[in-house]
Amino acid sequence: MEVLRFLEGLRTPFLDHLMSAVTELGGETIFLLVAAAVYWCYDKRFGYYIMTVGFAGTFCNQFLKLVCRVPRPWIRDPGFSIVENAREAATGYSFPSGHTQNAVTVFGSAARWSRRRIVRGAAVAVILLVAFSRMYLGVHTPADVLFSLVLGTALTCAFYPLFSHAGEHPRGWTFLFGGMLAVSVLYLLFLEFFSFSPGLDAENFSSAKENAYALAGAVAGLNIGYPLERRFLAFETRAPWWGQGLKLLLGIAGIALLKALLHPLFSAAFAGHCFAEAAQYFLIVLFAVAGWPAVFPLLQKLWKRV
Repeated sequence: MEVLRFLEGLRTPFLDHLMSAVTELGGETIFLLVAAAVYWCYDKRFGYYIMTVGFAGTFCNQFLKLVCRVPRPWIRDPGFSIVENAREAATGYSFPSGHTQNAVTVFGSAARWSRRRIVRGAAVAVILLVAFSRMYLGVHTPADVLFSLVLGTALTCAFYPLFSHAGEHPRGWTFLFGGMLAVSVLYLLFLEFFSFSPGLDAENFSSAKENAYALAGAVAGLNIGYPLERRFLAFETRAPWWGQGLKLLLGIAGIALLKALLHPLFSAAFAGHCFAEAAQYFLIVLFAVAGWPAVFPLLQKLWKRV
């Protein structure tokens, strides 16, 4: 807490806005944007790599939050203040830091995949900035971000050999994705049926359940989308620069539209149950992995005529 109090004394309105912007680089939106852009436009192996590290990191992060149950800094010390616009996104327990974990997933994966020093240096700089922003905003302690840095780096290095070879390993990837789904389901069963101690905070537990259902739905979408893409689509990532822009712009718009439409629809259909999160993310990931790429042959005909 001493570090956070020191940073609290350095706050200015300008730095508050700057760090609030920086911290979004570790948010879910950036993860979705980067993973989709890489998968659609650059290298499918790299895309699957980012998705796998992201899913594994999210599971570890959420599991540790629930097991360790470390309160947020302003709860541990009522006299400590945070930057208020960071409060809404600071859900669940404090340890470890989810935004830092996401930053390592996205930018750490890029650093591991790339051979260029400038890319690696820039990626590491962004990761450290996101980690610092979480402490500056007052939503995480140094222990929270340091552990996430170590965990994210370990996962990034551990999964790299499975995706870095020139050829695909469809059977191995099928088993890997299936194992991720099995772990996600077991985690859901743990949350639903395990008798937790009375001291468990209801709001934080609700956040953990929502995240767990969302993760399970996303992994299920990957398990359906991957074999569909491999067997029936096998799309080509290459395209002219304006074709890449078209794929990315329309695809991201499709994801944004799905998120906007599906959340209220499924919340009403499932009467507010967390299964709505699973259904929503299942369709979003299925759309990203196989649904939108199914349109690419039509787009290819368009840019071949130009």
